[in-house]
Amino acid sequence: MKKLGSRLLAGPYVLWMVLFTIIPLCLILYNAFTNIDGGFTLDNVAAITDYVNAKPLFLSLGMSLVVTLACFLLSFPLALVLSKYSKNKNSIIVMIFILPMWMNFMLRTLAWRLILLNNGFLNRGLDILGFDPVYLMNTKAAIILGTAYDYFPFMLLPIYNALVKIDKDVINAAKDLGATSFIILKRVILPLSLPGIVSGITMVFVPSMSEFVIADMLGGGKVYLIGNAIEQAFNSGYADVHLGSGLSLSLMGLIIISMVIYKFFDRGEGGHGLW
Repeated sequence: MKKLGSRLLAGPYVLWMVLFTIIPLCLILYNAFTNIDGGFTLDNVAAITDYVNAKPLFLSLGMSLVVTLACFLLSFPLALVLSKYSKNKNSIIVMIFILPMWMNFMLRTLAWRLILLNNGFLNRGLDILGFDPVYLMNTKAAIILGTAYDYFPFMLLPIYNALVKIDKDVINAAKDLGATSFIILKRVILPLSLPGIVSGITMVFVPSMSEFVIADMLGGGKVYLIGNAIEQAFNSGYADVHLGSGLSLSLMGLIIISMVIYKFFDRGEGGHGLW
């Protein structure tokens, strides 16, 4: 009876997985390896090596690396400071940082647009202070800023959770043995927080690789990323679902590689990770 009840409770989840994960994935796999006549082909997957697709792919890769690095450099010191506060105090501070996540994604991006416009809040402030205006709108820098802002909490939270789990007795033992703050950071804190760091990198790098909405809103169509190429393949007037599926499959390969790397490092934390 208990088993039957458990299966019934799992039913909605299984249905959701089938309808919105397995079936779309099967459609992408089918379309990626077939042409318009239904015949088998590798051209759609190989299209990622064409210059017109390889250029935005490497641009997306480079910008995603910059976004991931920026999020890490901001998140790790902040998480390190927050982990030293009392539980009640740091919970409030962490909530403040994740508060923007409760706001609609489009509204957050529109807010950045209002800030970065040529006559936006940033340049108005610079003008009041007597500085020359900075024209960031419709540039790679604007996309990097907007993307880093949106995905910053996804880097902060895993690192913070990893740091608060570190036994303070381990750090105190290192101090008693004469280790400096730098040595403790290098030999104790960084290795023990590595699962959280890898998790944060995965959660930022993977979605930022396929990002196209922020590129459209802050890049003004002047910065063409692989996400834009896939979106246009599906939605343009010359829509080609086979090409779009092939490009999507290439990005899925990066996601799978990232998950494997994450699983490898996550074993150091006890193993109840992604799989």
